[in-house]
Amino acid sequence: MTGTSTAVSRLRAAADGANRWVVLVVLCLSLLLVALDATVLHVAVPAVTEDLRPSAVGLLWIVDAYPLVCASLLILFGTLGDRIGRRRVLLLGYALFGIASALAAAADSPGMLIAARALLGVGGAMIMPATLSILRQVFPDRRERALAIGVWTAVAAVGAATGPVIGGFLVEHYWWGSVFLINIPLMAVILPVARWLLPESRGEADGPWDVLGALTAAAGVLGLVLGVKRIGGDGGVLTLATLGPLLAGVLLLVLFVRRQRRRAHPLIDIAMFSRPAFTTAVGCIVLAMLALVGLELIAVQYLQLVLGLSPLETGLRLLPLTFAAMAAGATGSYTLSRTGPRRMVGWGFVLTAASVLLLTLMGQHDRPVLLTVGFVLLGFGLQSTLFGAYESMLSEVPAERAGGAAAIGETSYQLGAGLGIALLGSVMNAAYAPGLSRLHEEGVPAAAGSAAAHSLGEAYQVAGRLGGPMGDLLRDTARHAFVDGLHITLLVSAGLLLLGALAALRLPRVMDCPPAAKGCREPAVELPEQASGPGSPAVPATRAGSRPPGVPEARGRRLPRPARREPAEATGSGRAAR
Repeated sequence: MTGTSTAVSRLRAAADGANRWVVLVVLCLSLLLVALDATVLHVAVPAVTEDLRPSAVGLLWIVDAYPLVCASLLILFGTLGDRIGRRRVLLLGYALFGIASALAAAADSPGMLIAARALLGVGGAMIMPATLSILRQVFPDRRERALAIGVWTAVAAVGAATGPVIGGFLVEHYWWGSVFLINIPLMAVILPVARWLLPESRGEADGPWDVLGALTAAAGVLGLVLGVKRIGGDGGVLTLATLGPLLAGVLLLVLFVRRQRRRAHPLIDIAMFSRPAFTTAVGCIVLAMLALVGLELIAVQYLQLVLGLSPLETGLRLLPLTFAAMAAGATGSYTLSRTGPRRMVGWGFVLTAASVLLLTLMGQHDRPVLLTVGFVLLGFGLQSTLFGAYESMLSEVPAERAGGAAAIGETSYQLGAGLGIALLGSVMNAAYAPGLSRLHEEGVPAAAGSAAAHSLGEAYQVAGRLGGPMGDLLRDTARHAFVDGLHITLLVSAGLLLLGALAALRLPRVMDCPPAAKGCREPAVELPEQASGPGSPAVPATRAGSRPPGVPEARGRRLPRPARREPAEATGSGRAAR
């Protein structure tokens, strides 16, 4: 009888473990869709510019309205999922994502396309924190969770890097709106599959939901990034149009933090930021995404406008970055356990900075070997950094607070992407425009030179209208100015990456996981007493020197297995087989 019961228990545990990995596949498909949409438009930017003719600021908003709106609303929808169910919010996000994709494909003006991209950001904000918080709940064991995060971050990199390839193929064979239509059949498949396979999970739901706090945070993020977007524009830095949004954004974020500290049931547990590892991991995610997305957008323009590659050829040139990121994600769990978070994140930043400095050798002519090596180092370095940062961040918080932590992590991810486009794009514009300031001395009309200073794509259009030797002069001058601006932008990016390497010194030196253990014992986390309700860990943290009744003192040994059991509601699919 005992043998039969043991066999049944083993079969059930094996089934639960298999279900967890099926859930991971569904979550990765969700993330792939969101990450794909963040970059699929990049190679279509020249086609959008030619068709809709947006202004320079309008073009930036078309590209980054999606990540900025998504970043602003992640806290709102991440905490909403903790209360009404993460799977429910995820499914609603799928539906909204499909509707917004259809609207974006049918856009016939810059304003309509910006609005559709913003609506896509709302759908993405409903999807992204749900995927990460469900992953944290379903994988309580840190070793398994590290492997799952490796797969998860690799899929994010694959989506971001293959977006230009898919977009390039569609733009070359159809029209730019087709880059959004690919979301609709994907949504039609993933929506019923997710509804059938994903477990429902909830976090702590004590107290009222602070909608006002979430909206304050959203407005603060938008104000901050809007000010950054104005830097490098025609208005300069010390203007009301630049300083106004910056100061308003900072003020709103400060008010949000103060509000959360005063509330008995805060929307976000600000105490998480008192842990150096958590705060450092969040900052590293921002810096890594800033470098990845900002540099990728500039690289796409360089490949198409300077080297003259087609959209499809541009996407194929970025494939080495994808493969390198996949390799870093696949080996991330092994690397983390051997080197520890500090070295993995720090050296990932250093490797990325080295690749960026290598890319400063790009010039007017194509150097495919140089570009391939640079993209490989860039993809591997950034993916290693993201893997170590995400794993450290999630392991610093208990499972029942996964929704808030996931919202913060995904806010960092999307905010870094938006700031990368805004900050590096502003640096690029500020470095590019002075190179065209002396065109009027060569006989080029002042109006033509002013229009060409907005972007390289617009300079090519102006040169085409001028024609003759004057048009050729404008085209060559603009191309040289763009390459010079690209070099300055790469140097600024390398400096930010090296700052990230210094910040990574605050991360733990080693992964807190005994090598001899079959599973992973997570570090003790001190929680308030009211956290020991439904959905909280089975063994609540206690004051130093004390332990829960009935639990023997460990003295260096592993705790008994029953003390480490996770509640069924928290894990979503039970405990994995050891």
